Amino acid sequence: MGIDKQLLDILACPKCKGDLKLTAKEDGLVCGACRLLYEIKDDIPIMLIEEAKRLDEQPGS
Repeated sequence: MGIDKQLLDILACPKCKGDLKLTAKEDGLVCGACRLLYEIKDDIPIMLIEEAKRLDEQPGS
């Protein structure tokens, strides 16, 4: 199903309030400023700072 475009337009990074970009696989939201990945599980974005993954810890980044 994927994340709704309208929801993506209003979501902001909980840490810096910046814009989020959908990953190519549509399995997460990325904040470029904070270098954090907020995963999407069962079509629900997990927008908790403590649950986010640092991009420099991701394999292949």
